[in-house]
Amino acid sequence: MKTYLGRTAIGAIVAATLCAPAYAQVSENGDGSIVVTAQRREQNAQDVGIALSVIGSDELEQRGVTNVNQLQDATPSLEIEPAFGGGAAQFRLRGVGFQDYASNNSPTVGVYVNEVAYPVPVMTQGLIFDVARVEVLRGPQGTLYGRNTTGGAVNFTTNKPTDHFTAGGMVEYGRFDAVRGEAYVSGPITEGINLRVSGATQQGGAYQYNRDTGEEIGDANRWAGRALLAIEPVGSGFSGLLDFHYGRDTSEATGLYLLNDLPTQAGAGPVIPADTDRFATGWGLSPQLLADTELSVGDVPGVDNETWGASANLSYDFGSVTLTSVTAYDWLHREQFADWDSSASVEADTFFGSDVDVFAQEVRLSNSQPGPLTWVVGAYYSQQNLDERYYSDFVDVYGTYARVNYAQKVESISGFGQLEYAFSPRFKAIAGLRYEYEKRQLQGFGSAFGGAQALPPTDVSTSMKPLTGKLAFEFTPSDDLLLYASASKGTKSGGFTTYNTGNESGIEPFAPETLYAYEVGFKANPSRTFQINGSFFYYDYRDQQVLSAVWGDNGAVGRFANAPKSSIWGTELEVVVTPAPGVTVTQYVGYKKGRYLEFFDLDVPASNLVGEAVYTDRAHTDIPFPNLSLGGSMRYAMPMGDYTLTPSATYSFREEYPSWLGETFDIAAYFVVNAELQLAPTNGPWTLSLWGRNIFNEKYDLTRNYFTSADIAQPARPVSYGLRFSIDY
Repeated sequence: MKTYLGRTAIGAIVAATLCAPAYAQVSENGDGSIVVTAQRREQNAQDVGIALSVIGSDELEQRGVTNVNQLQDATPSLEIEPAFGGGAAQFRLRGVGFQDYASNNSPTVGVYVNEVAYPVPVMTQGLIFDVARVEVLRGPQGTLYGRNTTGGAVNFTTNKPTDHFTAGGMVEYGRFDAVRGEAYVSGPITEGINLRVSGATQQGGAYQYNRDTGEEIGDANRWAGRALLAIEPVGSGFSGLLDFHYGRDTSEATGLYLLNDLPTQAGAGPVIPADTDRFATGWGLSPQLLADTELSVGDVPGVDNETWGASANLSYDFGSVTLTSVTAYDWLHREQFADWDSSASVEADTFFGSDVDVFAQEVRLSNSQPGPLTWVVGAYYSQQNLDERYYSDFVDVYGTYARVNYAQKVESISGFGQLEYAFSPRFKAIAGLRYEYEKRQLQGFGSAFGGAQALPPTDVSTSMKPLTGKLAFEFTPSDDLLLYASASKGTKSGGFTTYNTGNESGIEPFAPETLYAYEVGFKANPSRTFQINGSFFYYDYRDQQVLSAVWGDNGAVGRFANAPKSSIWGTELEVVVTPAPGVTVTQYVGYKKGRYLEFFDLDVPASNLVGEAVYTDRAHTDIPFPNLSLGGSMRYAMPMGDYTLTPSATYSFREEYPSWLGETFDIAAYFVVNAELQLAPTNGPWTLSLWGRNIFNEKYDLTRNYFTSADIAQPARPVSYGLRFSIDY
């Protein structure tokens, strides 16, 4: 039976090998090893000398992961924060992150689906479905990938078409009338041509309400589909995978709640009550925002997004070398209405209208013959086009209404390569280089307050030409132990602070950042029942891109700055133990610490207090991010005659996330536990699961911030529970 949703418990136990997410897809040889493609070829994860975590389809199901942001509770050292609770994801891996709620800047962590990059963060927010595994690679990537990143990469690999007929599906119902469903059908069309079609939906789930009207908010309404066509004529040396995908999202937003201990009032606007109820929120729409958008009276905060794309991954094996071409095009239309003051006051009502398209072409050449030398060289070209409208309604607090309009074009071309040479069966050296030219052009950027033009339409550009690379060594003193050490350099693009309405310094480009990464680690399987992986890293950060601010007529306004020097160090440990038949216990822990070494910056809390700009030297102060993350899972497959009963649990802990804005905006530490009881015939096609998520009802936040006079936070989902039924034929 193909691994999907109706998996047997025994298959899931065999799959538990690499890290805390213990139920990843099993390799075809059935030895329990996990196959990954982190280095652009299939390898046992334990043979890859880089720090990576693999999260399998069962683990994604158990945790209820439907969005890339939720991966932060399934792997060490990863945080993905929803900016202001909105659709822009802020990725941070090993402390390397970028806090932006606009759409025009590149992330520090690359997200890939079937080898295709999603370089605009808002494009990563679609449904996760029909996924075989997720690989999270920590550290700079670039000598094997089209995009150059400083933090790492998240690779999604979907289930591929099969050469035999198979079909299946899943339906899940949970608290707050949350419904989720998936279905797929896969099989041959003719010899050498196989097709897989899959789809998913997510509905309902609202757990918040409007404090003024009692109206519910938060229902999901997401649909997605994918068709994969695999072409591999027997004996031809050619293989191809065509990927067509579509998504539609008209979901309501997760509302923000107030942190105000006392009533507040913005100008002549309504009084915002002292209300810290985590599940009470508020919103309103002004005539100005209605006139500028397609919103209607009575609309609630949410999105109206549509995406589609296609890619062709084609390769031909000439015998000694293989030529691979990956061509991709993706398109997004986004409309997002948000109320960042969480009330009927008109002081932080925002609207994003984004049109994004990305074309990418990658060509790789690699050797196909076994031997001591393994190599790959490639070239990558990408063009991104973005048209964006960003509107902010400040009528009650500042007596004005702001509009930002701009287009951005990004062109990137790079050459990359990596070779590995095995001096002996026990010792290997790896070297890689990458050269890239990228130009980012901001076109027609203009901002206006009310009817007055604050900044006339302006064109500005920035570019970079970095040379980056990697040098690593791997030593295998025994068959069950791998030691590795590496030094690498990664670069992230510079960009523009496009949301800084009316402030000319906002569109002055900030510089690219560069990361020099040093790492040592090990991967060990001392016995068939015990596995342990560990790593230690040190990052030398140059021109780190930091969310800072400038002081203007209305106080502190966000702007990105470059911290000349900073450093991050940390360690990670992942353990898998199978102490008895059917029992699997996993554990991961990650610790990281960062400091600015040179950075003179605006002190926002002090400036707000005295009403004028106050600057401070942040040298030798901590970079604000959570230091400790840990998690794990327990699973026991109990045979019961013709059935298997499998109780399981996962948990995750994140230490406090301190904010550069002051203590009010620190995100408290949290500890979340999920549990599941699964029943399946030992050799049957179906699985019935009773699940609970956040079973101890931990009250924690995903983000905290302020926009004008209101201090706000986005709450995480409270305790939920439900049933899931899945079947595969």
